Amino acid sequence: MTWKQLRALAATVETGSVSGAAKALGVTPPAITTQLKLLEIEAGAPLFDRANSNFTPTEIGAEFLAAARDIERIVEQTSERVAALRSGAIGSVVFGVVSTAKYLAPSIVARFRTAHPDIRVNLAIGNRSEVVRGLERNEYDVLLMGRPPAHIEVDSAALGDHPHVLIAPAGHRLVGDSEILPEDLLQERFLAREPGSGTRMLMERFLERIGGGRAFDLTEMGSNETIKQSVLAGLGIAIISAHTCMAELKDGKLVALPVVGLPLVRQWFLLNRANRQLTKAAAIFKDYISERRREFFPRIGPSDFHP
Repeated sequence: MTWKQLRALAATVETGSVSGAAKALGVTPPAITTQLKLLEIEAGAPLFDRANSNFTPTEIGAEFLAAARDIERIVEQTSERVAALRSGAIGSVVFGVVSTAKYLAPSIVARFRTAHPDIRVNLAIGNRSEVVRGLERNEYDVLLMGRPPAHIEVDSAALGDHPHVLIAPAGHRLVGDSEILPEDLLQERFLAREPGSGTRMLMERFLERIGGGRAFDLTEMGSNETIKQSVLAGLGIAIISAHTCMAELKDGKLVALPVVGLPLVRQWFLLNRANRQLTKAAAIFKDYISERRREFFPRIGPSDFHP
């Protein structure tokens, strides 16, 4: 295989077409097609799923794609190191965050860019399953998420508490109770994130614990914002990260129900692959967040949930 072939494969997957890959690499579409054919001949198997017109790589194609991304990253790291030696810390960082953390990440990035204007931070957001897949594929330099995946060797550091509360609209029948027992929730309708979301997993474990295996009335929704608006509209109640709804809790639009056993407190973690050396820019970014973790991840107490 050659670097030219791997670049053709990566560009085709990233742009979704041969013509897009040709434009990205500054060559003709036939040149891309030729490189892909040569790589397929060497592989002895198709690079793409023929049943899919979106250039979805096969298992073998995905291996070549991972190799291409590894080489691209090595080239980028080399360029950044050379530039850093000449003129100080410059470069770019891919900052992966779980969707729940998108309420925290923008302010982190904004403050970092003020302090380090020569380092560009690209934000990549996904649910837990998506960011774990991205971590497997080396798509991120630094990742902000909950519990680190056990099957990937990472360097991680806890940043602060990540509480999850049960939210209800201000007019809900249980609002005003000083203590709510889990059995008081058995007839409620629950709103949940999509499968693969860390918040969904947390809610399912909680419902299993209080319900002992019973089936709950569960409605699936694709984002925290949709869940908040649906709770406000009276469609149900939901367990959600407190960081995603602090504004609504403080202004009284939503209420965190004082259920025994809640909030569920987890941790935020900052991590990177242990077997990959961070670029200087990524190391500066990671250290910046770690050193200011108490500012970015302040402790949230009962008075914040029930003002």
